Amino acid sequence: MGVGGTLDYLSELLSGGSRHRSYKKKRKQFQTVELKVRMDCEGCELKVRNALSSMKGVQSVEINRKQYKVTVQGFVEPHKVVKRVQATGKKAEIWPYIPYNLVAHPYAAQTYDKKAPPGYVRKVDAVMPVASYGTGAGAAQEERLTTMFSDDNPNACSIM
Repeated sequence: MGVGGTLDYLSELLSGGSRHRSYKKKRKQFQTVELKVRMDCEGCELKVRNALSSMKGVQSVEINRKQYKVTVQGFVEPHKVVKRVQATGKKAEIWPYIPYNLVAHPYAAQTYDKKAPPGYVRKVDAVMPVASYGTGAGAAQEERLTTMFSDDNPNACSIM
């Protein structure tokens, strides 16, 4: 008997033997879903707007065609909103950008994206500008940096 079965058995004993279960449908929370959808003309925009506004639970649909940004508010699930847009034949993804001032290293290779709207960079978890130290490529990078200014290196920088 698994954990779920044990809990059911104990709850049955404590409730006096009645096995009446009340199943409630899980209610979706109100949320804002931002998507990146490539739209080139008014027809594309209208197609995406109609597909999303007819979706159950959607309260509002805002489209910024210049930034390729679609904002949907309502009692919806993000993955279902993405699937609905993809059903129109458009490539859609959850909005991958955040304002550049929220990132420690906005011009690092992983975060900087020339396709991002002005003032935004790609959202990544953690970015290290130099490889981590220890073994492998990080150790080679550290050694190269320390020998750059060493007196033992004949090609070292000599600013003095």
